[in-house]
Amino acid sequence: MKQYTQNDKIEQVTEKTLVVGVDIGSTKQYARAFDYRGREIDRVFWFMDGRSGYELFLNWMQGLQSANDMDKIIVGAEPTGHYWFGLRRFLDEAGIQLVLVNPLHVSRAKELDDNNQTKSDRKDPKVIARLVMEGRYSVPYIPRGVYAELRNMWFLRQRVVDAEVKLRNRIARWFKIYFPEYTQAYGSFAAKSSITLLKTACLPEDVLQLGADGIVELWRAMKLRAVGRKKAESLVAAAARSTGQTEGAGAARMEMQMLLDEWELLSKQHQQIDDKLRDLCEQIPESKNLLAIKGIGFVTVAGFLAEAGDIKRFDSPKQIVKLAGLALWENSSGKHKGKTTISKRGRARLRRLLFAGVIPLLATNDAFHSLHVYYTTRKQNPLKKKQSVIAICCKLVRIFYALLTKGTAFDSSKMLGDIHRPPMAA
Repeated sequence: MKQYTQNDKIEQVTEKTLVVGVDIGSTKQYARAFDYRGREIDRVFWFMDGRSGYELFLNWMQGLQSANDMDKIIVGAEPTGHYWFGLRRFLDEAGIQLVLVNPLHVSRAKELDDNNQTKSDRKDPKVIARLVMEGRYSVPYIPRGVYAELRNMWFLRQRVVDAEVKLRNRIARWFKIYFPEYTQAYGSFAAKSSITLLKTACLPEDVLQLGADGIVELWRAMKLRAVGRKKAESLVAAAARSTGQTEGAGAARMEMQMLLDEWELLSKQHQQIDDKLRDLCEQIPESKNLLAIKGIGFVTVAGFLAEAGDIKRFDSPKQIVKLAGLALWENSSGKHKGKTTISKRGRARLRRLLFAGVIPLLATNDAFHSLHVYYTTRKQNPLKKKQSVIAICCKLVRIFYALLTKGTAFDSSKMLGDIHRPPMAA
């Protein structure tokens, strides 16, 4: 991905360029057109979402282009949720470039014209167009092929995981109300033996009625060998001393059955998505070099490829570090030296993925663990533990970039050899 400077972007707008700013809504869009000097060419134009509305919008732009003897159109918009996807595809088919401006920039620049913080569908298109003329925009990356499948599948996985977390909290609430001692006797309700029992006896009175012999017989009927009488007796003892609520038992049983049905459905969907993600990763041959690193799992690799896309579009791993919001910044002025921290601008999901992937890496991979020890114990500028983890996240990005672009295997000795240690004092 070519790293365009702001000057490069400004040069894209010439005296023959029609700049159009669009404020995108869920059903209705507003557009305003300007020349390269920022002079408005026509009044505000609005159109509805959908192909018929897009065609009216295209005819309007082409009419202005012809009337003003212009040979190029650039359309700028805010990335408002998913509402811009249809317009992007339509303009792409028409050969017109769509660029995106940062919503934060729009929010901060809208007062420059009238010193008024008012936000409206008619005002925002002008602000967007001006930001495009100033080169304050980005060209959206649209993944293709396997990378498009990976991204969509990864987002689907995130939604299922979020649903699992919410459902787990609802189940925890149920236990707190009706059977708080259950979680003390059972480490995880999601174990197969636990779900088997809960479907038959979820309330303390049900467990007492079933008894230890009944529980063991139930597990044996399901051919579960990892649990036995000792576990069954602990459950009966927990039920005997339970302080759970006894009112509304029928509704409580129904609620638990519904929660368990939902949990099994989500677990099945989670497994199906993971299987598909593995298949997609296998379609990218270089991904096996990432999976060969001890401590790196397929979730980290699949998530990285889904968030970053085709790694060959980047000229440098620094661009990926910036994309993840891990680039450093500081707020200093005059004699004041501000604290240096990460920008947190970019893909938050990619940043969380890298951080979550590095934690087990430090525990299982000796090379990365020694790097962490060096960062936190060196005499000059030692890092705090969290700072070291962030530094290793950036290091991991550079390693992933090298392995994916060069197709080489990971070499821990080379990684440790790249660390520039200051010479020891005589």
